[in-house]
Amino acid sequence: MKLALYQGPPIGGDIEAGISRLGAQLEAAAAAGARMLVAPELFLPGYNQPELHGALSQPRGGDWSVRLSGLARAAGCGLCVGWAERDGDLVYNAATCWDADGTELGHYRKIQLFGPMEKASFAPGSDYCLFELEGLRAAMLICYDVEFAAHVKALAERGAELILVPTANPVGFEHVSRVFVPARAAEVGVTIAYVNFCGTDAGLSFGGESLIAGPDARPLASAGTAETLLIAEVGTPIAPGLRSTQLQDFREV
Repeated sequence: MKLALYQGPPIGGDIEAGISRLGAQLEAAAAAGARMLVAPELFLPGYNQPELHGALSQPRGGDWSVRLSGLARAAGCGLCVGWAERDGDLVYNAATCWDADGTELGHYRKIQLFGPMEKASFAPGSDYCLFELEGLRAAMLICYDVEFAAHVKALAERGAELILVPTANPVGFEHVSRVFVPARAAEVGVTIAYVNFCGTDAGLSFGGESLIAGPDARPLASAGTAETLLIAEVGTPIAPGLRSTQLQDFREV
């Protein structure tokens, strides 16, 4: 399956501009043969926009969901994107995945909230989400979640082969995409698609460096710090000898 990652600048709360940009990127991804496009964390309404997280948050199945599902269906390419979800009095840092027909495949709420802003804006999620995607067992995490080896291991134990990770990783934390993500992928033999913002959002600068790390830790595709549409084939088997055997070989002392 061809997978696309959209690394772009934040929308700064301009919902219409954001939806329009996602539509254009979906069309470009579909033209290149991609079956799924992954966009960053809290793409709607914006990551470093705490005053908007509550004010503009939407319920699952609301206007944003309907429009994003329609974009995927119109382009013939699935979409995974981060957004602020309202459920009653609570707001979640969430991500939803729709297939190329616009059908919802999975919905996930970030478990590991990062820093004071996120903890003030959002309630933490409590459940994993796994689903079938073009013949692969897929799952979602959001940003800080993937830095915890236990979460990646838990998904692999549940059969995940591909983990989609919308993120909003600031400048100064490039070690996450350079070291942590490839390590997490290799430790349990999964492919991880980690997609970041570039540019700035209300004074917060993002580091870019989105990548798709294969189960042998090698990058299938990687970006620099500018706006980029990455496309790579995922799910291709690798030689068994290149897979880590840490989990089988581990000895407790």
